[in-house]
Amino acid sequence: MKAPAAAEANSSLDAVDRALVIATQGGLPLVPQPYERLAEALGCSAEEVMRRLQSLLERGIIRRIGVVPNHYAIGYTANGMSVWDVPDEQIDEFGGKVGALDFVTHCYQRPRRLPDWPYNLFAMVHGSSRGEVLAKVAIIADLLGSACRAHDVLFSTRILKKTGLRIGGSD
Repeated sequence: MKAPAAAEANSSLDAVDRALVIATQGGLPLVPQPYERLAEALGCSAEEVMRRLQSLLERGIIRRIGVVPNHYAIGYTANGMSVWDVPDEQIDEFGGKVGALDFVTHCYQRPRRLPDWPYNLFAMVHGSSRGEVLAKVAIIADLLGSACRAHDVLFSTRILKKTGLRIGGSD
């Protein structure tokens, strides 16, 4: 589901929804009961916070609620984006199989940029060493078999701060 344009999403938020988005856009509070903490700040119940978050998801205003780990902090210092050239007519099948692997954190399709970039399937793999990442990539290669015409691994060289769209606290 595509999220509405920022202006459209902003105009469909009531005051509590807007305050909730602002309160959570940097992440949930790192406390044992984050929804209760948000509820206190917003002056409503934890159940109301959860109901509103579910509504924001269903309306496409937010795309997901999930954990974004710092891979380096948990020991994964080798991070490789594996890129694959597989038949377009099999991309959904292969994407589902690769994305289901427990060591793949995200998997998606991207357009080819021929003749220089033949890859259409991307899968992020993390490990404690480049060797570990390459061993996991070999498992993906075995899974794809002869349908894989080419692949490569692009290793991260630095950490980039990942953030989504931010809305301000005032208009």
